[in-house]
Amino acid sequence: MSLIAGSYERFIWGFKLRSLKNDQNYELTPLFSFPSHLSPIKCTAVAGSAAVSGGADDTIKIYDLSTCSEIGSLHHSATVTSLSFFTPSSFSFPRNLIAASEDGSVSIYDADPFVHLKSVKVHRKAVNSICIHPSGRLALTVGRDECMAMVNLVRGRRSFYCRLGKEAFLVNFSDGGEKFFMVMDDKVSVHESEDAKTILELDSKKRVLCATSGMHGILFTGGEDRSIKAWDITSGKIAYSIEDAHSTRVKGIVVLHKNSDGDAEDHQHIVASASSDGVIRVWDVRMTNKDKPNPLAEVNTKSRLTCLAGSSIKSMKRPQVGNTTTNGQQLDAGEES
Repeated sequence: MSLIAGSYERFIWGFKLRSLKNDQNYELTPLFSFPSHLSPIKCTAVAGSAAVSGGADDTIKIYDLSTCSEIGSLHHSATVTSLSFFTPSSFSFPRNLIAASEDGSVSIYDADPFVHLKSVKVHRKAVNSICIHPSGRLALTVGRDECMAMVNLVRGRRSFYCRLGKEAFLVNFSDGGEKFFMVMDDKVSVHESEDAKTILELDSKKRVLCATSGMHGILFTGGEDRSIKAWDITSGKIAYSIEDAHSTRVKGIVVLHKNSDGDAEDHQHIVASASSDGVIRVWDVRMTNKDKPNPLAEVNTKSRLTCLAGSSIKSMKRPQVGNTTTNGQQLDAGEES
């Protein structure tokens, strides 16, 4: 499992989670750390051996985890606010990268090599979050204009736009794509993907800063309450939680998903979290029945972390960077042959 964390101090941090003995002991081994951006890092994304980070310097940096190096950059139109990879189920390497920015636009890139395909104006104000459906055919966005939009990734244009009445800070699909959820301060609403019908609303009591889907209908959230909550999105109840997981607010959560070796079922209990004081911890959620579970591994970056991303997909294919100024090409993500 590879973890990438970005910081307010412009540093990017890379770690490899290694099992030391019979999957009982783990350690976070440093891969790299250096000031990759000229301004604070806003977001990160990882897929296979490819990783990217977006910053307030209007730049996306590209990293190759197999060589632990930065291999290129993409010049964006404004501050990069959200990044998402699309990786087909049969691939161990991403096919497309989608980037959202503060000027309300979404940019689409081919990820092999990294070439700009098209930019689409989606929101009137900054885009807060973007996510791609597992099919690769559409993406959802939420923005500061208090609206949600749908982007058709086959045609490369906005296909739906609606007012929410309140600003959403995060949007993401469930593991299978049948549902999606939105975060508005301390509330998380869960919706059917087919018609956007609201299924239930989760009340976290304090502001939610990060959320990600796990397997079997579980949604993990973290935020101002410094805990990690696992919600059952069928019943709307908390399945289990890690109270006081960090001493400060939780800024990122990563859940181990299925990898190319097909052994995720043996390791899907592994969850990583990052806090604003620079600490990254790895947890075994099966230990939540204890009063105070201990992390499996921990590292202190001594920086103000802003985001966390990770992947369990094993791939040694090296990312390639192509011409970053090519425009207006037909998007091929999810397109039928």
